[in-house]
Amino acid sequence: MPHYIAIVEDAGPDAAIGIWFPDLPGCFSAGDNVDDALRNVEEALTLFAEAERDEGRTLPPPRTLSELRKDPEAANDIRDYMVALVPLPAGVAHAAE
Repeated sequence: MPHYIAIVEDAGPDAAIGIWFPDLPGCFSAGDNVDDALRNVEEALTLFAEAERDEGRTLPPPRTLSELRKDPEAANDIRDYMVALVPLPAGVAHAAE
């Protein structure tokens, strides 16, 4: 089962917690706290994979944390925010094929 690195941004007590994926531009989740945002991420991944499939695209392969650290577009986010390893939900991989 593929796992994607997610960036978890806590913007403070007056803002939602945001989660996004360097390998999946446009796929994001949010919640009132980290736990809510992580619970919501499964739905975000499912909807993103279905939209990609409907457009005739497949999900890109996930990169490792080491690979993302070498990517100038992701390196600062990985350094400045929490990261989470998020599995692609069962059945979603097939939806994206």
